[in-house]
Formats: sequence, structure tokens, C-alpha cells
Amino acid sequence: MSLTTPLSVQKLQTALHDKAKGSPNFRFYALYDKVYREDVMAFAYECCKANRGAAGVDGQTFEDIEEYGVKKWLDELTQELKSRTYRPQPVRRVWIPKPDGKQRPLGVPAIKDRVAQTAAVLVLEPIFEADLQPEQYAYRADRSALDAVRHVHKLLNTGHEQIVDADLSGYFDSIPHADLLKSVARRIVDGAMLHLIKMWLEVPVEETDEKGNKHRSTRNRDEGRGTPQGAPISPLLSNLYMRRFVLGWKKLGHEKRLAAYIVNYADDLVICCRGQAEEALARMRDIMTKLKLTVNETKTRVCKLPEEKFDFLGYTFGRCYSTKTGRAYLGTVPSKKRVIRICAAISEMTGREQIQLDPKQVTAKLNRTMIGWANYFCLGPVSKAYRAVERHSRKRLRQWLCAKHQISWQATRKFPDEMLHEVLGLIRLTRRTSSFPWASP
Repeated sequence: MSLTTPLSVQKLQTALHDKAKGSPNFRFYALYDKVYREDVMAFAYECCKANRGAAGVDGQTFEDIEEYGVKKWLDELTQELKSRTYRPQPVRRVWIPKPDGKQRPLGVPAIKDRVAQTAAVLVLEPIFEADLQPEQYAYRADRSALDAVRHVHKLLNTGHEQIVDADLSGYFDSIPHADLLKSVARRIVDGAMLHLIKMWLEVPVEETDEKGNKHRSTRNRDEGRGTPQGAPISPLLSNLYMRRFVLGWKKLGHEKRLAAYIVNYADDLVICCRGQAEEALARMRDIMTKLKLTVNETKTRVCKLPEEKFDFLGYTFGRCYSTKTGRAYLGTVPSKKRVIRICAAISEMTGREQIQLDPKQVTAKLNRTMIGWANYFCLGPVSKAYRAVERHSRKRLRQWLCAKHQISWQATRKFPDEMLHEVLGLIRLTRRTSSFPWASP
């Protein structure tokens, strides 16, 4: 859901951004009172509500707040911030499965804390946006992962064919608080604002074990590092700290000396080099060590195109061939992992536990998922991947229909492709490629 920023909030953000952009050394000293402005708080609540999300440790939901009265609830939170009696609640930890079978920790702050953090982001983001480097693409207006993919593709086609494919171990959990707060304080001298951020960084994490017992960890505060993924302020802070690496790389002269250019998206990072990639890798390690970040050596490597390939943001970069001329070129295709992942999602949506649903409902869910996937995977020759996903969706929908109607034979005759597409409305991904001049098989 897309929300329109209220005009009064837009004016505040524009003024802050213009001041930051026009005065690179200016330090903002009166920001805290902007966080609990009525219009900022109201919009922050709407942003959090639009993102939905589960309840935090207090169990409070948006429905609870609506029943209690949103204005009354916001007034109380505003008063807490204004009187400086606000204290964040512990973050509820949940585990999200990763494609490799491992799990990724995700923090779920209470709604009250999500709203307060979002209000702070509305005030802080325009300031730090003026300082973030053009190589940084994550969590920024008018920038996207696809823009980062295009940037890498452009560098490959201008001779930067040696790649440092870097991986950081637990980036979000490793960011050192003291150094991060120095990055914040370079622009912000408002003590109340700095204290607010420090509280969010040090908040305990609560986890429920298999027996239902709750355990609280103060690891972030004790070790002085980490910003929980899932907190609204975490993307801004992670970008701000990564800026140190990107800026340091350029200030130390590595970009010009090695003809080595960074492309960064959150904790994903590649360095595209004309040559000397091994030295670029060594210099990257040096800087990351100084930043107190850990390079994952098992996943970090130098990749030399066109002989080798590498994956970045779901795309595989490497040698492709034109079907019209047979000419080889450096391009992108959706990675096999991402094709397998979308097929797994389709299988899950057409499992036997979905038998009670209406065929149109199942088809609509499949279409939403596949359209979202194809909207991202629209660069390069995508037809092969689209065909694989389309075939899998037909197979799984047909199997689901057979199970629903208890048919064990003649599935293709009973539910032919035309019926799946024309009657139920299953999307044909391959037809989308007619508007893609590069998408031929």
C-alpha cells in the first residue's frame, strides 16, 4: 500500500534535506521536537498500519489501538516522548526460514516503538539522504535493487570484468554502536535524539522457546553492537554505517587507483574492477576490519568474467548468447536459486491443505505471486525462466484440481492448458516478454 506524505511533513523533510545538502558540515541541534509533531506522529502511525505486521511483546494489535482510539493512543505516546519518559519495550524475536535451510533472526518491536521509530526516520532520513553515496541503492527513494543490477551490468560492459563478490557475516548484528553513533553525531547534535537512537540500539530481545518459556537477551547492550532487522530505523542506520566503507574506499584512492567500483544494496556488495581484483579484495578486507565487520571468507571470492559467473540480488551475471546472431555478450538472467524458490512457493500455494479454497482464489494467489516475481525479474533474457515457472504453475494447479475433484486420471484432458489460462485466468508469463526486446529464449 502506497501512502501520500502529508504536505506539512513534505515541507519539513524538504527543508531538512535542502539544509543538509547545501551545508555538508552543518550539524542539526533541534530535531527531537519534530519527532512528536502531531502531523509526523499521525503519518508515522499510518505508515506502520499500512505495513501491517504482527504484535510485539505487549501483544497489542492495530485493532486494539483502533478500538481504544487512535488519537488518544497517539496523544499518550506524544506525551511520553515530549516529557522524555518514553522507554522502548523489548523486541520480540522471530525466526524466518532462509532458502539454504538456515534461519534469519527478525526483530518485531511493539507497535508503539515502531511508530516512534518511524516518526524519527521521517525526520532523520532527509538529512542523511543528502550524505549517502550514489553507490548505495537500498531503502532509498527513487532507487531500487533493479537499479543496482543495471549499474553492475553497465560496469561489466565497460570493461570491469573482474568482480569481488563479497559477503559479510551478520552485518546487521555486527554494527558497532559507538562507531555508528559517531556517524549519526556527525550530523546530529541533539542530545535527546541521540539518546533515543541509543535506547533503540540497546533494547533487549525477547524470545519464546519451544516450551513457551520467554527469555530476554541484553546482548546488543552488553556487546555494544547490532541493530535488529525488522525495526523501522534499522535500514537507515545500516545504510549510514555502510556509507563509511563506500566513502573510505574512495577517499583512500582505491576506486581510482584500482579502477574498482562498488555497488551496494543493504549488506550485499560487489566491487567491479578492470583488473587487480585480488588487491581490491585485500583492501576491502582491511577496511572492513577497521570498521569491525567480518568478511565471510567462505562466500567471498574473486570472479573473472566471461569464464565465470556470479550472483547478485537474485540475478546471475555472466556470458549469454544472442538467439538472433549467436553472439556472446555479458548479461543477466534470473538465478536458478530464485527460479527454484518461486516454484517452491507455487507448490506451497497448491498443496493439499489448500483444497478447501475456490479454484479462482488459488489462481488469483498464484497470479499475484508470479506477477510480483516477474516484475522484478524483467532484465535480460528471461524467457527460459518464465517458461519454467509457467510450466510448473500449470502442473501444480492441475494436480491441485485433480485432488480437489478426486480425479486420478486424464488430468491433462480434464484440465487442459486452455482451461487453466482462459477459464481460471492463470497468467501466461511468457506473453509478457513480447514487450521485452532482450527477452527472447
